Amino acid sequence: MERPEEIVQRQLEAYNARDLPRFLAEYADDIEVFRLPAATPAIVGKNAFADFYATQRFNHAGLHAELCGRMAFGSKVIDHERISGVRNQPFDVAVAYEVRDGLIVRTWAIAAE
Repeated sequence: MERPEEIVQRQLEAYNARDLPRFLAEYADDIEVFRLPAATPAIVGKNAFADFYATQRFNHAGLHAELCGRMAFGSKVIDHERISGVRNQPFDVAVAYEVRDGLIVRTWAIAAE
């Protein structure tokens, strides 16, 4: 069985390639995306997730996530990423991923600003 950090690494590589099908393949159909401090998910389900990334992220030619650090324990992986190509300046974000049965089922993100 693959380690959760291998699955998270694959989705990061697909993100940087702006390869939506490969990116989505790492996520469960019932993916929930939280943007902290909100207590309710900002995105629920793979269709809404795909639409967001197709229209709000992968449409940016300069999109890139630099991995600044990673912690992995149990089913959780926490990445510190520096995102370029979305805003005028790069920004830092921490993203926690929960992996179950080989797929990412939940993410929590908090941006530096």
